[in-house]
Amino acid sequence: MPLRLHIPSALLAGLLCVLLLPLLMRAQTAEQIQAEIDTNSAQIEVLNKEIAAYEKQLADVGAKKQTLQNTLSQLDIQRKKLTASISVTKNKIKTIQLQIQSLSENIEGKQGSIRVEEAGLAETLRSLHKAQSQTLAVAILSSDDITDIWSDIDATRALQEAMRNEIVELSEQKQSLTETKTATEKKRSELLKEQNNLLGEQGSLDATRKAQNDLLAQTKSQESTFQSILAEKQAAKASFEAALSDLQGKLQYTIDPSLIPPAGKGILRWPLSSVKVTQYFGNTAFAMSGAYAGKGHNGIDFRAAIGTPVKAALTGTVLGTGNTDSVRGCYSYGKWVVIRHSNGLSTLYAHLSQIDVSTGQSVSTGQVIGYSGATGYATGPHLHFTVYAASAVQIIKLGEATNKRTACSNAVMPVAPLSGYLNPIDYL
Repeated sequence: MPLRLHIPSALLAGLLCVLLLPLLMRAQTAEQIQAEIDTNSAQIEVLNKEIAAYEKQLADVGAKKQTLQNTLSQLDIQRKKLTASISVTKNKIKTIQLQIQSLSENIEGKQGSIRVEEAGLAETLRSLHKAQSQTLAVAILSSDDITDIWSDIDATRALQEAMRNEIVELSEQKQSLTETKTATEKKRSELLKEQNNLLGEQGSLDATRKAQNDLLAQTKSQESTFQSILAEKQAAKASFEAALSDLQGKLQYTIDPSLIPPAGKGILRWPLSSVKVTQYFGNTAFAMSGAYAGKGHNGIDFRAAIGTPVKAALTGTVLGTGNTDSVRGCYSYGKWVVIRHSNGLSTLYAHLSQIDVSTGQSVSTGQVIGYSGATGYATGPHLHFTVYAASAVQIIKLGEATNKRTACSNAVMPVAPLSGYLNPIDYL
């Protein structure tokens, strides 16, 4: 007689329970995961409102007269804002980890379903092969009732249809598994990005704390000392700019156009995530009013609160770093970094509060190289950004190349002839 399959109802019910129980358990876990994600989202919303309030406070304090108390207030608010931002990022990381957990469980469930489907398909194929192994004539001769033959033929057709359905179901599950794996990989990339953001924000917080401690140590918490330092910076700035202008005028350099890229947008990346230019390159109205020794601004300035991450504008090698404040009475670039790029350009990042790279180190586009500050002749926090023809810039002691003796004569810094400075906007 042809093979007839019969599964007792009790066994079938038990089998269904075994198959469905993991699904029910995963569904419960998925609900718990979603509840945690919703809680994190609510916390992020509250924190974002706090951050917006801190930004308004920073703008209000920044508009007031520069005093020691106002500067310390700015740093306190900035620290609170950074702390809230770190909490937001931690919640984002937690949410992504929960999403990855959910996706991983979905993958596990789908893989289990695929194994079940594959086993069922294999059994179907074996049953179909056995049912079809007899010829119709042999089946008729061996059967007592011809109606059984037609029933078996119908059963075989039903089995074939079931097999086709199982193949389709298996194909759909494998496609779903592939999509879930792709989604998981995307979430893991997002997690890595947020973890990098967290490192940057924690670095910002550390830089802000250090700047506050340095300011308190420098001023001894005295307003009169703070104002005296500001006045000293202003006077030293004029002296430094005169010496630098004298040097730039003496240095001779003719740009070879073949050694630098033609002007074009996007050749360099913006060194800050949020861009607000406060002073442009060249003979701006401010420059023509007497600033920069009448030689024009040799870079561009960006608004940047102390502790803002400063990023490499392009992949390259750190040509040098320094701190002109280490020379007593010298107020020029403060803490600075110069990066040499393979396309014939070099970039300077000055007035930093903290430097996170070292000479000879390779850096990639967008990598955090330090944090903005108000070191050097800056009387307020900002980032000074200069672009050079790479072959024109050199790092030397200022006094070794100019006869003008200033407090910065022993300070090591990047210098170039006037023709070696390029307009950063042409490349950003």
